[in-house]
Amino acid sequence: MSIDDIRLRDWTPRRQLHAHASEVPAPVLPCIDVHNHLGRWLTEGGGWMIEDVTTLIRMMDERHVEAIVNLDGMWGDELEANLDRYDRAHPGRFHTFCQLDWARLAEPDGAQVLTEQLEDAVRRGARGVKVWKSLGLEYRDQTGALVMPDAEQVVAVLTRAGELGVPVLIHTADPVAFFEPLDPHNERLDELRTQRSWWFGDHTRYPTFDALLDAHARLVLACPGTSFIGAHVGCVAEDLDRVERLLAAAPNYHVDIAGRMAELGRQPRRFARLVAAWPDRVLFGTDVYPASDEQYRLYFRFLESTDEGFDYAPGLPVPPQGRWAVSAIGLDSELLTGLYHDNAARLLKL
Repeated sequence: MSIDDIRLRDWTPRRQLHAHASEVPAPVLPCIDVHNHLGRWLTEGGGWMIEDVTTLIRMMDERHVEAIVNLDGMWGDELEANLDRYDRAHPGRFHTFCQLDWARLAEPDGAQVLTEQLEDAVRRGARGVKVWKSLGLEYRDQTGALVMPDAEQVVAVLTRAGELGVPVLIHTADPVAFFEPLDPHNERLDELRTQRSWWFGDHTRYPTFDALLDAHARLVLACPGTSFIGAHVGCVAEDLDRVERLLAAAPNYHVDIAGRMAELGRQPRRFARLVAAWPDRVLFGTDVYPASDEQYRLYFRFLESTDEGFDYAPGLPVPPQGRWAVSAIGLDSELLTGLYHDNAARLLKL
């Protein structure tokens, strides 16, 4: 075969780097995973993400995972089912967040309906609110206008979350590349080729990335009494300067690291400086579902070792979030205390 006959989609190089590989089977102290999915919302067949909860708890014990935040509570009967299966059956090991039916904003009294839905969810036992990226990309108000994250109705509902004493974990937009043209310069073409619905670069239909992240910041600033967790490193792991600007402007703002090992692992020293500057505002999360023993070990290695040049998606021929390796962060133990446990415990009032 000639080199000219090899198609890029078939190119799966084997890395020749020989580098130290640390084994970190458990974190330096018990951890809380603040970003995971255990319910039925994201499964293809409508079954539970976790078939055997007892087996999951056994793995959590082995990996020193004290608790997992389940973001799949939804509302009403589905919230009850999640609370029964996880929180009530295994007290202290799971903390389920509700979601809200933002489609109700198309109704004249939508904000009031959602506020009542939130209050009902908290009464039932929801420990927080998850806001997904569809807010800003999908939902419309009664006039047909797209509802942005800083819309007046959204501010009113999430202000109420703060009054009820529950945090809001919010995912706005998606990786920057998902809003860029599908051209030879887009670094996430591998992923977008297999996940076509994740591309939002048609700006006759969707807002720009900057418009969404600016609205995200305005929402946080408009609700100073509500504790926010910006999912996926504040929704912009590609630009930690931007993340730090919002952390500086909003004392109520926090970020989790879930699902962004690929981004953080190509700027490990920069991320370490962010954690050192904001030790009480960065939280551990994985967004790996179903939760797995292998992935927890990988996250512990990523945060605690000083290993270089390793796979962030071992076992896959093409890494999904970019064709590069990552290097570990090597955080000091005093910084890991807050990141792994104390920051989440404070927000969840544990």
